Amino acid sequence: MKSFSIDKTNGLCAAFFIGLGIFFAAQSLGLDLGTAVRMGPGYFPLLLAILLILLGVIVFLSAIKTESEPIGHIAWRGIFLILPAPIFFGLTVRGLGFVPSIFLTGLIAGFASQRMKPLTALLLSAGLTLFAVVVFSYALGLPFQRFGPWTRF
Repeated sequence: MKSFSIDKTNGLCAAFFIGLGIFFAAQSLGLDLGTAVRMGPGYFPLLLAILLILLGVIVFLSAIKTESEPIGHIAWRGIFLILPAPIFFGLTVRGLGFVPSIFLTGLIAGFASQRMKPLTALLLSAGLTLFAVVVFSYALGLPFQRFGPWTRF
């Protein structure tokens, strides 16, 4: 007789995804859903909640098939640089403008890796900035200031 095992880490992650998805699905059902053509305020959150539940089911199914692997060391440098990067962007985009905020955010996130060299980080951040400006400013025509009031002397 075959026995199966559940990877505890992935099982907990799956339970978290499914629980969070159920919570947000229940919250969105209190709002008007509308239709696919004319979406109400609860339609998109319900759709995202369903996707989160499906992701949880997929993670759970993969947890049943694989053996548990021990968790390695925690990458504190990555945590302390990746997590604040979007917060930095949100706090500075109006004052600095889009271009400097994207560049500095990319630079902050780039140094999350211990193997990142300063020149590589600068080039990566410059490429990210160029790509973001071309896509969001020129291709999509989003109305934002490329350089904000903090950069004007």
